[in-house]
Amino acid sequence: MELLKSLFSRAREKEKGGEEDTSDNAPSEPFSLPSPISEWPQGGGFATGEIHMGELTLVKVAKFQKIWSCSPNNRNENGATFYKPIGVPDGFFLLGHYCHQNSKSLHGFALAVRENTTVKPLTCPAIQKPVDYILIWKSSSENETGEESNVYFWVPSPPEGYQAMGFLVTKRPDKPLLDEIACVRSDLTDRSEVRHLILNVQPRSGDVTFRVWNTRPVHRGMQGQGIPTGTFFCSANQQCMDDLHPVCLKNVNFDLHAMPNLEQIHSLIQHYGPMVFFHPKERYLPSSVSWFFKNGAALYTRENSGRESIDPDGSNLPAHGHNDGQHWIDLPSDKEKSNVKFGNLDSAELYCHIKPTLGGIFTDIAMWVFCPFNGPGTLKLGMLNIPLGKIGQHVGDWEHFTLRISNFDGVLSSIYYSQHSGGVWVDTPELEFITGNKAAVYSSKCGHASYPHAGLYLQGSKKLGIGIRNDAAKSDFVLNSSMKYQIVAAQYLGDDVVEPHWLKFMREWGPTVIYRSRIHADRIIGRLPLKMRCSLEKFMNKLPCELCKEEGPTGPKEKNNWLGDERC
Repeated sequence: MELLKSLFSRAREKEKGGEEDTSDNAPSEPFSLPSPISEWPQGGGFATGEIHMGELTLVKVAKFQKIWSCSPNNRNENGATFYKPIGVPDGFFLLGHYCHQNSKSLHGFALAVRENTTVKPLTCPAIQKPVDYILIWKSSSENETGEESNVYFWVPSPPEGYQAMGFLVTKRPDKPLLDEIACVRSDLTDRSEVRHLILNVQPRSGDVTFRVWNTRPVHRGMQGQGIPTGTFFCSANQQCMDDLHPVCLKNVNFDLHAMPNLEQIHSLIQHYGPMVFFHPKERYLPSSVSWFFKNGAALYTRENSGRESIDPDGSNLPAHGHNDGQHWIDLPSDKEKSNVKFGNLDSAELYCHIKPTLGGIFTDIAMWVFCPFNGPGTLKLGMLNIPLGKIGQHVGDWEHFTLRISNFDGVLSSIYYSQHSGGVWVDTPELEFITGNKAAVYSSKCGHASYPHAGLYLQGSKKLGIGIRNDAAKSDFVLNSSMKYQIVAAQYLGDDVVEPHWLKFMREWGPTVIYRSRIHADRIIGRLPLKMRCSLEKFMNKLPCELCKEEGPTGPKEKNNWLGDERC
């Protein structure tokens, strides 16, 4: 310990090559949720401010001081601002500085680390200071940065057997102090990947282009051990990109002590559960699964062409195994029960899957909504709206959205809006909050895809004005997920959560439907002017396969995101 204290002694005096003087810059205030955070129920390691990951203890730093802002002269590029995380607790050390896109409200975090004093190191210390810094890039009058003052980007040179986790930014040409940052032992790190390009500075002359990305762990999902550090990755040329690889921390022992217990989960859902709005002209509303079963949904078996009523709890459904194509669910055949496909909003509830993500420093609450029927699609063709007949219809529609919550403090970080075969993460500053910290989720008309705001979302080409309509609007058809929900799975809690029988049905919740969509589309295309006809033909060739053939939809456990990360 004395050796570590010596290595990481914090020299506060300014000296040549010392700390950046940012005294003229007031701390930048990050976004905060519209309402105060609840005081979460006590117990375990959730929302205690620190997370222990074996030999390391982590804290989240979410306050920043501006170092440098850049606005490229190319108007097609977004600018970015670089920050030094501030308010680091005593004994903790930064892993790098933070970067944020200027077009978005300041929102994010950077991790700081210290050695976990309750765990004896397996080999050498978990963290060490760098041995030197290498200048990666500096701005100058030749760079189109839109910023008058110069800035310098440094990458730490780690000791042998250690990894640098981030970069430092200074406004002086002198190297930063060695104790400004910590390097982490290599076995406690994992692979990361660049994700979104944040900044792209093109030179006026020469061949050096400076780029900045945010990163995420390569291994994600429920079993992913990679922990994002909140730092950025940058490169001044391709060789730099080849020589340096983004890394993240690793939850080596996969200790999930910071995950919420059952009482805390209920508190989180009741505090953050979104208001789900269905379109005012929606005909195909959600229902509970038990209502669907009670009102005549039947199990069909291919082998004997049989039809069997389903128990309200689904206990007589084939369980586990895989989708063998031998069983599926369909609407009741009786004409008097045909209204089942229109759902029953009063009975509807959200089905919640609670799971660890990003190495256990976040909790994902995936909230699934069930609709007995998915309605037909509408093709937008410029100013024309063309109903697609039965195309897009199918029985048993499962959709979802996901809340991502920090296990450091229980703060909502973002919401994933699932949209057909993909979706999008939306950070909290871009959410529409309806009441308190409850955001809006807009379910599109007929198709039930999730969107963060009301409006028309085109599944196709916005530029050409051609695509499948996804209309989202507020109405009195609303489902309050903070009140009407059921926790159906939380594997890390063991026997505390028992999965319902119907969740184990790994077959199709509706029959396979084949549409004559291309014939119908060709008739539409043939009546159009030649120029518009060519554009529409190209678009129709890119339409999702479900508009030609709709396989019977599978339940939540068959979706890739059940064990993996969301698709984006």
